[in-house]
Amino acid sequence: MSARQIALGGIFAALAVVILLLGGIIPVGTYIAPMVAALPLVILLAELPGSLCLGWYAIVALLGVLLCPDKETAFVFVFLGWFPLAKPRLDRLPKVPGLLCKLLLFNLSVAALYALLILVFHLEALVREARETGAVMLVVLLLMGNLSFVLFDILLGRLTVLYRIKHKK
Repeated sequence: MSARQIALGGIFAALAVVILLLGGIIPVGTYIAPMVAALPLVILLAELPGSLCLGWYAIVALLGVLLCPDKETAFVFVFLGWFPLAKPRLDRLPKVPGLLCKLLLFNLSVAALYALLILVFHLEALVREARETGAVMLVVLLLMGNLSFVLFDILLGRLTVLYRIKHKK
């Protein structure tokens, strides 16, 4: 492992944690910040061994949980920030079964995330918000989350291709 790789990982880890910290400022940032914080994994996967990328994710997730005042933002990263690491393997599956597998993993992660936040951490604000929103709106939000996840998957794929093309020279 070179000093360049260590510095790259450290700088991107600091950037990701700052992005997570900023996620609590804007309400929609709760969901956008974890996706943006996971984007450095596109570069790190091309530059570092996979085990170091997994370590990077674990460190950012831990720092996010410890430092972020908005725990929902931090835990969204914990439960969904792994996706850029799994994407290369999931992309080897045929197109339709691969997409269905990705969506299943996303929905299971979201269900586990909110079960943990409500049942273990007793975040009453989430319970109150769910009651006020109503079942129909929660289903609409989940559908929008699935759409956002598919768009995030496409973005990761395109960024990976662009990075590899740019740095092949």
